[in-house]
Amino acid sequence: MEVAITAVVVGIVCLLIGGAVAYFIVRGRTAAGEVAAGVENERLLADAQAQTKEMVLEAKEEAHRIRTSAEQDARERRAQVQKLEQRILQKEENLDRRLDQLEKRERGLNQREEEIEQHRLKIDELIAQQRLELERVSGLTRDEAIEMLMRSIEVEVREQANRMVRQIEGQAKEEADERARRIITTAIQRWASDQVSESSVAVVPLPSEEMKGRIIGREGRNIRALEMATGVDLIIDDTPEAVILSGFDPVRREIARQALNKLIQDGRIHPARIEEMVEKARSEVETIIKEEGERAAFEAGVHGLNPDLLKSLGRLHFRFSMGQNVLKHSVEVAHLCAMMAAEMGADVNVARRAGLLHDLGKGVSHEVEGPHALIGADIAKRLGQPPKVVHAIAAHHFEEEPQTVEAFLVQAADAISGARPGARRDSLESYVKRLEALENIANSFDGVDKSFAIQAGREVRIVVKPEDVDDLAAARMARDIVSKIEETLEYPGQIKVMVIREKRVVDYAK
Repeated sequence: MEVAITAVVVGIVCLLIGGAVAYFIVRGRTAAGEVAAGVENERLLADAQAQTKEMVLEAKEEAHRIRTSAEQDARERRAQVQKLEQRILQKEENLDRRLDQLEKRERGLNQREEEIEQHRLKIDELIAQQRLELERVSGLTRDEAIEMLMRSIEVEVREQANRMVRQIEGQAKEEADERARRIITTAIQRWASDQVSESSVAVVPLPSEEMKGRIIGREGRNIRALEMATGVDLIIDDTPEAVILSGFDPVRREIARQALNKLIQDGRIHPARIEEMVEKARSEVETIIKEEGERAAFEAGVHGLNPDLLKSLGRLHFRFSMGQNVLKHSVEVAHLCAMMAAEMGADVNVARRAGLLHDLGKGVSHEVEGPHALIGADIAKRLGQPPKVVHAIAAHHFEEEPQTVEAFLVQAADAISGARPGARRDSLESYVKRLEALENIANSFDGVDKSFAIQAGREVRIVVKPEDVDDLAAARMARDIVSKIEETLEYPGQIKVMVIREKRVVDYAK
């Protein structure tokens, strides 16, 4: 309708425009030609009116056409609206049906739940009645029966678990022992170092007894000057033709030894000459320390070490542990670590480097408080060593819990190097104390009859009372004793724990 109205308005506007045009045309004629142009004006007016009528007719036709098209569109839209209304009505009907079904299902479920709840109550009543009847027949309460059942189950499960543990441990031990034996044997066979134990030199021989007086000097000035310059105590006693050097620092002791030898050879012993010889000896010892550190790194196959690290490593040349030279021990551990790492597929470079540097802290342990493993790890960390190497150094005496394969290899190689025959010497006092500690640990367990520490403390045999300890308890006792030894004692290598349970039956024929 809006389109038809617009067409009519357009026609009227055209008619008005035509009339206005005709009016201006007529009025524009001059007065002189009004009579002559009258006919022409009438003709033009008639033409304009005719054109206006045609335009009106065309506008009406256009309006009719537009109205017809609009009515057609309206009918089509009404049809689409009707279809949509029908679909909506159908969906509403479907939703209503589904809601009815859901309500029916919900009512059914509620009924089922009520039935299930009733059945559950009946079952609870029956269980309570049955429990009361069982308690009456057995003469036990519910808690007593549960406790009895739990005890029987615990005993059965414990026995099965012990059997499984023994079986698994046996299989694992066989496989681990075989592989470990092969790896360690291969490494030891490939690396055969000297087994001669060295000892620190603490005695300086003298050419004659007269030299003692020259060393002491007038009113003891020479010996005081020597002790102040070196930091080492000189002991001059009745020992014939010898002077004893006493000092906790092996490097200072070596400087004092060399300086004293030079003074004895030179013959001129006085405070100024003593200071000169001590400085000369100190320079020579520093050179020896550097050369020994470089030699050890080259021999172990470890390259690119910091010069300060090589210097700290060279100080171990003058350090001994139970008669074993610590620097040679470190080189040996480096080779053993590398060989075992190659056999196991671990990082050979990390194992070799950690093995060489594992006792680095012993060179300065008298100057810094704390375990030498942590001191050495701190030195290695400050001098740019990788984290794995630092961790292996810190963990080789369990100051830290080992987290890498290389850390365990350093522990094993350190134990192998220190425990092999002839590597170290042990004092009688510490040897007896270790044996007593092993026997005391074994005797602290219930059911132990006797214990014997044998094989120089490498094995402890425990005889248990068969009436107090069964086979499974004997296996548990062996594991517990091993754990306690590992926690409380420090020892090189490994200690074998053997628990012996023997039952003897004696009778007499009369």
